[in-house]
Amino acid sequence: MGKVSGLRTQTRKVSGLRTQAGKPSGLRWRILALVGLGTVVNYIDRNTLGVLAPVLKDQLGVSTEQYSFIVAAFQISYGVMQPAAGFLTDLIGLRTGYCLFALVWGSACALHALAGNWQAMAAFRGLLGLGEAAAIPSAVKTSTLWFPPRERSIATGWFNTGSSVGAMIAPPLVVWLSLTWSWQVAFVVTGLMSVGVAALWWLLYRDPHDHPGLGEAERAHIGTDAPRAVLAKPSVGAVVGRRQFWGIAVARFLTEPAWQTFSYWIPLYMVSARGMDIKQFALFAWLPFLAADLGCVLSGYLSPYLARRFRISLANSRIAGIGIGAVCMVGPGLIGLASSPFAAICLFSLGAFAHQVLSSLLYAVVTDNFAPHEVATATGFCGMAGYLGGTLFSLLIGQLAGRIGFEPLFACLTVFDLVALLVVWLVLGERRRGRPLPAGAAAH
Repeated sequence: MGKVSGLRTQTRKVSGLRTQAGKPSGLRWRILALVGLGTVVNYIDRNTLGVLAPVLKDQLGVSTEQYSFIVAAFQISYGVMQPAAGFLTDLIGLRTGYCLFALVWGSACALHALAGNWQAMAAFRGLLGLGEAAAIPSAVKTSTLWFPPRERSIATGWFNTGSSVGAMIAPPLVVWLSLTWSWQVAFVVTGLMSVGVAALWWLLYRDPHDHPGLGEAERAHIGTDAPRAVLAKPSVGAVVGRRQFWGIAVARFLTEPAWQTFSYWIPLYMVSARGMDIKQFALFAWLPFLAADLGCVLSGYLSPYLARRFRISLANSRIAGIGIGAVCMVGPGLIGLASSPFAAICLFSLGAFAHQVLSSLLYAVVTDNFAPHEVATATGFCGMAGYLGGTLFSLLIGQLAGRIGFEPLFACLTVFDLVALLVVWLVLGERRRGRPLPAGAAAH
């Protein structure tokens, strides 16, 4: 009896080990944390200019119109480069592509310290845009390769928090570096952070089929065809020839001006129109981006919740979440009614929350509609459309803010997002129950 009892105990132990071995290890979440770190640093570099705008206007003699040209230099190069960066990332792989682009954008950020006039600042800004163009396509591709369809909205929501975390960290960090040393040191330090990200990525990242730490349980959870997806070649024609692509691209064209406005124009508006100095602004500048973080995280869980609660399809649950974000974008439209600088910051915070709900779900829609080997290409082309919209709106602010004020232009952001919701519903909405998932999502 003692032998039988011992055998049963050993069997239970072995069974317990098998149960543990049958659970995914969570490696995919550590990979997501790595790409999230890269997104944080990417957006610190990107927002350094906006934080220093009042200082640069004073020390370099930059006008509001010239500042809009500096902003547009980044937006144009970033937008034009995004399709190429996405295609190259699909072609040469995430590990090599992301590392190379991070080195480029980190070096470009540090070079801003050499600028002595607005033309040089615009040139370095353009170089920064060329490098940073790969960040979001790479992050979306990571979530596609490492997560099954039902978890991708959660993954995109979490990595997209990096954009708002970076924007939230940038004001106190950059102001402190600038006041302690100089604005030149602020650019050098934030640029070197991205060089460190490039090194970490090269050391730690591998695709699922190459990663030695990926167990069989997690491989099955992610999807068994991941190796075949990585080996396939992207096709630009196949991406831009789809109706779904144009629906997402138009939506990004309409919605991206909001985030560009929050990143580049809030500091200038609060200092020039609301009477804050740069120290006062640094105390409150993080609030919109904290709200944006909440929007990113909520968006990931919102889509699965809506699908379960209202028994709607995956596609329609994404669109319903986008609708919630579009309605909440009423915040910027009410800025003109704000009686105090703090009330204006709160309305910007509502807008930032709304935008990140909407933006994260648009990234998830890309993963639903495109296969893993073409998702970075699709994200890049959609990003180009978004930055075209952001560039045009920034130039419009530069031309009109001095004549009509900022507030009517902020109100346009509310209208843009509501129109984007209509476009997404008309192009991507599913009007029949039981419609199968798109090929890209079904692959996982």
